[in-house]
Amino acid sequence: MKLFLPKQHGAWAMLIIPFWLGVINGGFMWQHIPFFVGWLLLYLATYPMLLIFKRKKVSFYTKWTLIYLVPALALLLIPLIERPSMVYFGLLMLPFFVINAYYTSINRDRAFMNDISAICAFSIAGLASSYFGGGTLTSSTILFTFFGSMLFFAGCTFYVKTMIRERKNIQFKWISWLFHIILVGAWLVFGFWVAALAYIPSLIRAIVFYGKKLTPKQIGIYEIVNSAIFFVIMTVQILYL
Repeated sequence: MKLFLPKQHGAWAMLIIPFWLGVINGGFMWQHIPFFVGWLLLYLATYPMLLIFKRKKVSFYTKWTLIYLVPALALLLIPLIERPSMVYFGLLMLPFFVINAYYTSINRDRAFMNDISAICAFSIAGLASSYFGGGTLTSSTILFTFFGSMLFFAGCTFYVKTMIRERKNIQFKWISWLFHIILVGAWLVFGFWVAALAYIPSLIRAIVFYGKKLTPKQIGIYEIVNSAIFFVIMTVQILYL
């Protein structure tokens, strides 16, 4: 049976990076492994689940939702039994799921606010994985794991839109460039020069690649490299805070 998988390839980095930055911040426990697999399956379940709101092929999407959701919930019970308070992170994600469901129902899956909503949910997973390992939320968790991930992927969203859907929108280009410049400057102003380094490749590619005729595949490959660089540098920032 061929697996029914999400088409948003950029979401894989959003799925992985915040979670493991949280693990690095809060400390690793063996339960993080089933936690991550459960989180992965939950993401796979939300894709067909959201498509149900389009009110087409409902039985097909329901079937695939259950195929992923049942083992996801079983695996997520492992960290939940260890720390029952983990349920609050799931509740925090619910409003963002509702927003995604709304945009899916009106066939505006690519809307900017829909992307930002999903980014917030992915970033909350970083808070959850950090809290699970450390038993508390520290300022570094909130700053580097949550806001660090959220701002990075928001920048990715700006950039990708300037390269594809908004490539002829000059105003959007300047918003994207200004956003990236402010990010680097803000980290430097607050004294986190290592974190600032993590965003410099994003700033460079947002400016240098703009207007270039890159295919979606090429854009995706560059984003994988950029995300890997971000993860490594933010890991250094977290470990040596």
